[in-house]
Amino acid sequence: MLLPSTQNLLGAHSMTLPIPLISASPARLGGEPCFNGTRVPVRTLIDYIESGHQLAEFLADFPDVSREHAIAVLELTRQALVGQAEPSVA
Repeated sequence: MLLPSTQNLLGAHSMTLPIPLISASPARLGGEPCFNGTRVPVRTLIDYIESGHQLAEFLADFPDVSREHAIAVLELTRQALVGQAEPSVA
């Protein structure tokens, strides 16, 4: 299973980043969404950030994920969350 296309998000980085950014397969980690081309679950990056760790720590612990790839996945996540926000009624 391939998750959202990222051509508009990537812009100039599309030459160096995998498309899609995130992939999932039942044969790999039980279908857990991973950074495409790795066995690193995206959830791991979110867990690091939620725990107060910096991006640099995640990257040091998971060298298969580039800084650009991690930032692009965070941006994709941000866009998905903002897109789901409901307008507030004041």
